[in-house]
Amino acid sequence: MTDEHWMGVALDEARAAAASGDVPVGAVVVVGDRIVGRGRNRREVDRDPTAHAEIVALREAASALGQWRVEGTLVVTQEPCPMCAGALVNARVARLVFGCPNPKAGAVATLYQIVSDPRLNHRVAVTAGIRAAECVAVLQAFFAELRRGPSYP
Repeated sequence: MTDEHWMGVALDEARAAAASGDVPVGAVVVVGDRIVGRGRNRREVDRDPTAHAEIVALREAASALGQWRVEGTLVVTQEPCPMCAGALVNARVARLVFGCPNPKAGAVATLYQIVSDPRLNHRVAVTAGIRAAECVAVLQAFFAELRRGPSYP
């Protein structure tokens, strides 16, 4: 399976997040050719500030693997924030694949470089820009709809 394929699964998770009223970010954790964790933003649904797609996927993966080390690949539709980038380092994720940059909170390449900081005890390999236009389109459609406000018949 390719990064593009796994990003398609993450995009499905992002669309599901949007359908439930959360910012459309989706993630999957892949070990070998198997998904061991799925996540989507659930902050609104769970009323939990830590329920970002990456955290949800890492928790599911750790549970499935029976350990806190999640040494696979995390694929996510948008560049992780500082909290999520730190979680990737702490979980010993081997590789991160992300779709589009996060200009307001990106902590992998845009504002900070947490996953590659040599002062930390682990570094994560990064592949950026996979299906970026689709990832941006999902986010833009969500926020355009939000700005339109509630519709009345």
